[in-house]
Amino acid sequence: MSRIGKAPIEIPAGVTVTVGKDNLVTVKGPKGELSQAVNPDFEIKVEDGHIHLLRPTDDREHRAQHGLYRSLVHNMVVGVSTGYRKEMELVGVGYRASATGQVLELSLGYSHAIYIKLPQEIKVEAKSERNKNPLIILESDDKQLLGQVCAKIRSLRKPEPYKGKGIKFVGEIIRRKSGKTAGAK
Repeated sequence: MSRIGKAPIEIPAGVTVTVGKDNLVTVKGPKGELSQAVNPDFEIKVEDGHIHLLRPTDDREHRAQHGLYRSLVHNMVVGVSTGYRKEMELVGVGYRASATGQVLELSLGYSHAIYIKLPQEIKVEAKSERNKNPLIILESDDKQLLGQVCAKIRSLRKPEPYKGKGIKFVGEIIRRKSGKTAGAK
C-alpha cells in the first residue's frame, strides 16, 4: 500500500469537496475553485471532514497512480484554503523587475526588456528596495501552474556558478565555482 496514497486528506473549515461523474474532484474554498479528473477506477470517499482515495487493485499502474492522485487532491485543498507563494530574487547589476497588472517587465542585461503576460490565476508583485536585490512575489491557488510560471521566469536568466548572477528563488543556494585565477600558480 502506498504510504502517501493511504494517508487521509483533512478538509479545513470553509472548503467544500464534491466528486462528480467520471471522478471529477472539485474543491471550492476562500481562495478559489480547482478541479482535477481522477482515474475512474479509483474510489473517492468524502466523509467526516476527510478525503480517502482507495485503489481497486494492486496492479503496477494503480499503485503508481495512488500517491499521485492523493497528492494532486491534497495540493488543491491546500491551494484553495491557504494558497501558494513563491519569491524570486534578481541577482545582478542593473537587473530590474516591475509589474503592471498581469504583465511582468524584466530587465535582465539583454539589449531589450522582456515582457511576460501571466495567467489570471496568478497574482504578481515586484519589490525594489535600495541596496537590495529586486524581488518578484508570485501567489496562486494552483501549485502546478505557479511552479510552471516560476520555471519559465527562471529560464530567462538561470543563476550562473561563477558570480551567482541570474534569477533564483529566495533561500536557494547556488553552488559556486572558483574562477581561472584560483587554479593558476
